[in-house]
This record gives sequence, structure tokens and C-alpha cells, in this order.
Amino acid sequence: MTEAAQIFVGGGGEGYATPQHLLTGYGNRHGLIAGATGTGKTITLQILAEGFSAAGVPVFLSDVKGDLSGLAAAGSATGKLHEPFMARAATIGLDLQYGAFPVTFWDLFGQQGHPVRTTVAEMGPLLLSRLLELTEPQEGVLNVAFRLSDDEALPLLDLKDLSAMLTFIAENAAAIGARYGLVSATSVGAIQRRLLVLENQGGAALFGEPALDLADLMQTAPDGRGTINILAADRLMASPRLYATFLLWLLSELFEDLPEVGDPDRPKLVFFFDEAHLLFDGAPKALLDKVEQVARLIRSKGVGIFFVTQQPADVPDDILAQLGNRVQHALRAFTARDQKSLRMAAETYRANPRFPIEQAIREVGTGEAVTSLLERKGIPGMAERTLVRPPSSQVGPLDPALRAQIVAASALRGKYETAVDRDSAFERLRARAAAAAREAAAPQAPDPADSFGQARRYDPKMPRTTKPRSARSDSIGETFAKSFARQLGTRSGQAIVRGVLGTLFRRR
Repeated sequence: MTEAAQIFVGGGGEGYATPQHLLTGYGNRHGLIAGATGTGKTITLQILAEGFSAAGVPVFLSDVKGDLSGLAAAGSATGKLHEPFMARAATIGLDLQYGAFPVTFWDLFGQQGHPVRTTVAEMGPLLLSRLLELTEPQEGVLNVAFRLSDDEALPLLDLKDLSAMLTFIAENAAAIGARYGLVSATSVGAIQRRLLVLENQGGAALFGEPALDLADLMQTAPDGRGTINILAADRLMASPRLYATFLLWLLSELFEDLPEVGDPDRPKLVFFFDEAHLLFDGAPKALLDKVEQVARLIRSKGVGIFFVTQQPADVPDDILAQLGNRVQHALRAFTARDQKSLRMAAETYRANPRFPIEQAIREVGTGEAVTSLLERKGIPGMAERTLVRPPSSQVGPLDPALRAQIVAASALRGKYETAVDRDSAFERLRARAAAAAREAAAPQAPDPADSFGQARRYDPKMPRTTKPRSARSDSIGETFAKSFARQLGTRSGQAIVRGVLGTLFRRR
């Protein structure tokens, strides 16, 4: 592996004169950017995104506050931070040149970028249960819905498909329970109420077609620089569970679809997970195990993950151990808990005899950080007090008019803007219901044998005893049940493939 390519992070050592570099060949060994609010995490994220892009590596990041959209515009000598940035550049020996970077904007709601969608089937029951905050019995019912979707060729693409499937399960609970296990109407009702809450939060926009093509996140500009994909997350953060679940789904899809590449000269994609604590808060152990698995194994697929959070303790220890590149901004130790977190953070760094690491983490100012970046052969670098370089792009949000121009000029314009509602579970179940209703309402032809048996001479004194035409008494639900019972045990369609985190019933 060639290790010559590197990203200049800042200056360390005495007088900040020693360059600190992140080797791009170890960009897939993951990383951590931590620090209290206002200590410079966003600037660090911005300069790393610039560095990877300049090295030809595509980047995906979430813009929680709207500040990172400035990557699409060049910094300016008239900006309020120009003078301090030039002074910082002079201190660390950097010839600062302002410039813009190739950016593609994405937005779950389709307002500030290209819409992002996936299907319910691709999300899978595990992640969807996490998103809906379901109990174990409710998760079991959801698994039945996904299995039934596969067995009965009823594709789950959007939320109305899932809602229709749940209604079908409730109406045919006896027949379905005989094959897949007991299905509680109470659990079905609880899931449907959760779906309603998700729709009210705007989550329905995530599910549907056309689904996101991962190849569109891994593009390079004509000049060879990697495209920086920015997800507008300011509105999305109003639903933190939806935000975390979407990004986790994206990671799982990358893990599932990308081939093994070992240790490439540079990553195929670098993924920045801002507000990373949202991923782990309240997550069940099964999900944490899957996240750990992805973090450990996705490295060999050429994907690097950088978790951005306030406290290193926000990340579980098993995952924290996988993060080789670290940029630790200041931590405030006002409480006993803060002091403990500070002490634990300091213990994870390779000691530097020039200064106590715990004290350095407490004292570094805005724009400074304690860094430990992997050296050649993957050796953890010695902790260094580093003055982080200023960015070349604009600091702060992009002008909305300029953003709209960039979105309109994007090569992906028109690919995702129009939603497609193709034939799926909702339409097929509705067609079944209509067919059953027509069958129930159709008049029955009289039985000739019955009419012959009742034939007799006309007698006006004899009361009429002719049997009235019998009406079909089966309800639509009963019709469904009978039809479904005949189909149990058969396979009427190929199973739908889902991502690794939702693959309880995946078949190749």
C-alpha cells in the first residue's frame, strides 16, 4: 500500500511547527472527533472533508446546523475570520488558498437537496423496530409481516404498504398464526399507531422509490476530487431516532453492497456521523452488536467512519477501540462525571512525555485539539497538542440562492425528484379485497336439482315453501382467510433482499 498521500491537519509540537498529517491510506481505520460545544469540531470536520476530497475520496456527512454547506463556496478575504485564519496559517506554516469543493446536496424531505429514499423492505425489521421503538412482541409481529411479504409476493415499498400488510394480518390472525405463530391484535394496533406518529413527523418521505443508488454517493468530479455529499439534517434532527436510523441504514447498505478490497491506497468513501451519541442512546444490545460488526468489518470494504460527538464516552468501548485516528477538542470538567470522562479520554492516548494529556485536553483553546493519528504500519501516533489548520472553503452556511443553483445544476437532477408508486403490497391487497367483495356480492345461480325436487301441481291453498335464495355470509376478512389458508406453505414470489441489519430472512 502506498502511504505517501496525506491530509494536513495542523501544526503540533513546540510552537506548533511540527506538521500533523492523517495518512489517507489509513482513512478506513475510522476516527473520532470529540469535544465540548463551541470548541471547533465543525471546523475539524470541514478540513478533513476538504482533505479527503482533494485526495480523490468521496465523502458523506450530515449537516446538523447548516454550517457545512459552505464547503460548496470558497472562503473570502472579506470574511470576519480571514485575519485570524491567516495568522493561524502563518503560525503552522500553511500557505492558505481559498477554494470551493464539489458538493452534492441531499435532503430527506427534498427541500434543500435531492430526495433520499429507501424501501421498507430494504430497511428491514430490526432497524424499523428501532425506529418505531417497538417492544419485543411487537417486533415479532413486524417480523411476521416481513416474512409474509416474502412468501406471498407482497412487496413492502412504502409505509402504506406496511400499514396494509398489518391490516391484512389483523383480519386473518387465525390463519396466519397457525403458520407463523400467535399474532396479537393489540400488537398490530400498537405498530399502526407508531406508524402514524412516524408519518406525522415526516418519516413517510424516507420510504418509497426511486431508492437511493449508493453509486451516486461515490462520485468524483471531473478534476479528480471526491464529491462531498451533504445531507441536510437541521430539520431531520427534530426526529433524532429517524436521523440515527437512516444513517445506520446507510452504513448497513454500504457494508452489504461493497466488495472486499482489503487496505486500499485511499478509502472508497469516508462517512462522518455527526451527533453520534444518537446512534447508541437506548439502542438494544442486538443493534449495538450489529453496529460493532459493521464498524469492525467495513474497513476491509474501503469505507472509513468518523464519529463526531461531545464525549468519547458517548461511543461504546467495543466501537471506540476500532477508532484509530482521533482529534480531541477541549472537554469541560465541571462535575465529577465530567472529570471521570476526561480521565478516561486521556487514558486512551499514547502518552507524550512533554505534557500531561489530561491537562492538555482540559486547557486547549478553540481551534486547538489533542490529536493522535495513525502512523505508518498502523502504529498509533503520539498524542500531540495541535493547532488545527483553517479551512479553504467558506465557514458558515451557504446562501440559499447559490445552494438552489448547485442543486439545479447537479448531474443527478431529475433522478430522484419524482416519486414512483408502483404495484406493491397496498395495491395487491386492495385488488384482493375488491375481488373478494365482488364474489361475495354476486348472485348465485339456482340449483336445478333443488328446483326439480320441489316441483308439484299448483294448489292455491298450499302455502309457498320455496326456499329463498341463500346469501353468501362470508365477510371479506373470512374470504381472505380462506384464500390465504390455501396458499400457506407455498412460495409465490422471490424473497425481497434486505440490508445486513435487517436480514432475518435474507436469501441469496
